[in-house]
Amino acid sequence: MKREANCIFCKIAAGEVPCFKVYEDASTLAFMDINPANEGHCLAIAKGHFEDIYAAGTGEVGKVAETAAKVARAVREVVKPAGLNLIQANGPGAAQSVPHFHIHILPRRLGDELKINWGLKPGNRAAIAILAEKIRAKIG
Repeated sequence: MKREANCIFCKIAAGEVPCFKVYEDASTLAFMDINPANEGHCLAIAKGHFEDIYAAGTGEVGKVAETAAKVARAVREVVKPAGLNLIQANGPGAAQSVPHFHIHILPRRLGDELKINWGLKPGNRAAIAILAEKIRAKIG
């Protein structure tokens, strides 16, 4: 699997940097965002390094999308949001913060007024860990 030495998501996928993992298979990994835009915000990533959707093949995109769908269903059961966005950004003009192909699983609340470029605000890691366990249990 292709890897980029300085990529934080590659380091997370390799187990070099800890995460609040909710799902993993041979090609993908899903974990809680530690700077959540809303409660239950997760990321689904390709384990191999692809800078963006243009670098990823359709197979990789499909596998990450399948993982995002599994996680989204679990997040819906646990968090019970009013809605959910799947967001995938490519390049600085789209505010892609980590140049590694990934999809945000973003629960929404009515009136949350969340903008697509929501900025980074550290979350409560203890609360994130508890939520990760609940989501992981729903995925099975």
